[in-house]
Amino acid sequence: MILKALHIIFMVTWFAGLFYLPRLFVYHAMSEDSPSIERFKIMERKLYYGIMTPGMLLTLLFGSWMLVDYAWAMYSSFGWLHVKLALIVFLVIYHAFCGKWLNDFKHDRNRHSHVYFRWVNEIPVLFLFAIVFLATLKPF
Repeated sequence: MILKALHIIFMVTWFAGLFYLPRLFVYHAMSEDSPSIERFKIMERKLYYGIMTPGMLLTLLFGSWMLVDYAWAMYSSFGWLHVKLALIVFLVIYHAFCGKWLNDFKHDRNRHSHVYFRWVNEIPVLFLFAIVFLATLKPF
């Protein structure tokens, strides 16, 4: 049970960053003055490296530990687990894209509008709904 609690705690931490970083990108893309742009660069870097990435790594660590410890033996024949794991792979890819966008902003190379990042900001919501429903309902 402690593994599951730690997994959930760090998943919440990871998702907090996944929800907030694209919102910072929205405001950063709208900024035109140098002090604001530099402030967003600092906030984005601290969020990505100080909260999101450790949250992701610890979520994956404790999730993998549960998978190896008992979940795979219990649920490997169920399709919901395979779909959930595939969604997690795509979520890690999304996280990497956030890192790419962070790097683009860092080097003043962003080519996307604030509207683009408003849409990007909705992606983790879809993943959260799907993953939580799969993990709790175990529908197939």
